[in-house]
Amino acid sequence: MITGNKGLSEGVEGVQYFASDVSPFVGFETLSLQALGLLHDLVPAKRMLGVVSPTALVFPGQWQVVQQMHALQMVQETATGDAVGEQQLVPLGPEHVPAMLALTKSTNPGPFASNTIAFGHYAGIFDGNELVSMAGQRLHPEPYAEISAVCTHPDYLARGYARQLLQYQAQRIRAAAGIPFLHVKADNTGAIKLYQSLGFRTRKEMSIYIIRKAPAATQPEGQ
Repeated sequence: MITGNKGLSEGVEGVQYFASDVSPFVGFETLSLQALGLLHDLVPAKRMLGVVSPTALVFPGQWQVVQQMHALQMVQETATGDAVGEQQLVPLGPEHVPAMLALTKSTNPGPFASNTIAFGHYAGIFDGNELVSMAGQRLHPEPYAEISAVCTHPDYLARGYARQLLQYQAQRIRAAAGIPFLHVKADNTGAIKLYQSLGFRTRKEMSIYIIRKAPAATQPEGQ
């Protein structure tokens, strides 16, 4: 991948993807039937993959679409200043992965695996020993940097935790001469309003496909 994530990618020229314990997403130089065929040859049978496209896609029969989601890609056009909030933000490291996995399991902010933390810059808010809110970085198509895994435990909503973490992440990205962006499900109106209040505006509607290799057709006995 010709991005700040290239150190985490694998594959061949024109088709790159992350390790399964990092992220399901795939990057194509050109999304074509040939590229999808090459990807099919590269990945194992049960690997779940994510393909993001600004246009609707029809996949060839060698692929099975497990899920399709509609999302908005939002870019922060206006900076909103320093992170505001009374909570201490704790940098998250490998020792926090079990707590991060537990939080994402209960909140479902999007794909999060045992080594997603490799994207870096994760920060969280704790209540005692319990991680109750967090956000970090994922895709890095320079100069843009994606804020991702924004989530808060259901028992801690409406306390401003997500806003504080979003402001912190956006400020950090801008301090590194980057441009913050993120993705949100198109029907998540509460989150969209929060992002808009922090200066994010919709750049484009996107389709996100979760795909895997289609099961091989069962041959009749004796064939």
